Amino acid sequence: MSIRKNPKVDLRRTYSLVVQVGMVLSLLILILAFRVNLDAGEAMDIETIDQEVVQMEEILQTKQIQKPPPPPRPPVPIEVPNDEILEDEDLDLDASLDIDGPIASLPPPPPEEEEEEEVEPEFFLIVEQMPELIGGLAKLQSRVKYPEMARKAGVEGKVFVQFVVDEQGNTTNITVTRSVGAGLDQEAIRVIRETKFTPGKQRGKAVKVRMSLPITFKLR
Repeated sequence: MSIRKNPKVDLRRTYSLVVQVGMVLSLLILILAFRVNLDAGEAMDIETIDQEVVQMEEILQTKQIQKPPPPPRPPVPIEVPNDEILEDEDLDLDASLDIDGPIASLPPPPPEEEEEEEVEPEFFLIVEQMPELIGGLAKLQSRVKYPEMARKAGVEGKVFVQFVVDEQGNTTNITVTRSVGAGLDQEAIRVIRETKFTPGKQRGKAVKVRMSLPITFKLR
């Protein structure tokens, strides 16, 4: 069963006509609108406002005047404690020199300094002829007696002894500079005290000389 439309209500028949009429009306409206704006623009008077002209004046640079410095302050007077006035002394400028007169005696010369005698030192460390051990070091070692306490303890070593050999070749001022202990120091001092030297000489004269010797203790 097919449905038929009423020819009066069918819009397809009049669609193209309606579109054309609408476009014509739109063009007419636009043309009228442009003509109204142009006419109104010709009749409108535009008032222009005169702008104020600003003139730039050149500013001249002024010269700075420097003020002179203030004057210095006057010095403050200082009170002088002594206000005495010195009297002028009369100088005798007419004094004459008597050439023929006696010459004043000169002061005596200073006394001659007595020459100090050269004090010899108590002992020397190095002399022209050093002391010599009589019999040599081997004979000195042969006189060493090993202490029983050191033998039982098994103590060995070297004892360094310092002493002074006098003008007769005897030893004095004996001291131990390196100790071992266990009675070995005392034995080293005994051996050195009983040792004789040929005295040392300085400028052909026997003098005291300080020396040092090691005494060796070794168990056999």
